[in-house]
Amino acid sequence: MPRAKTGFTRRRRHKKVIAMMKGQFGSRGRLFRRSNEAMLKSLWYNYRDRKVRRRDIRRLWIVRINAAARINGMSYSRLMYGLKKAGVEVDRKILADIAVRDAMTFTKIAALSHQNQ
Repeated sequence: MPRAKTGFTRRRRHKKVIAMMKGQFGSRGRLFRRSNEAMLKSLWYNYRDRKVRRRDIRRLWIVRINAAARINGMSYSRLMYGLKKAGVEVDRKILADIAVRDAMTFTKIAALSHQNQ
């Protein structure tokens, strides 16, 4: 039985990795070994930073809610505490959106929170 070499399979795998790294600087986009290293690192960063992105977005929501709460004369923690006691189940994403787009509605929400403290 003749010896089977990995010519086609290896070339296809190398081309796939190099295509993924298209746009990288220098040898990271041309040579397989450097491309493979860059690809593994980029996939690891991608996995890690998906979690960081969620963290950052939540922080942004909290900053926006806090700013709007301060305009209405209360702190973020007091606002959230009052809403929880009032039984208002509006998440931070929606609250931040209301704070940015509709100040009057947020003022009513803040008043409701203030009543339940």
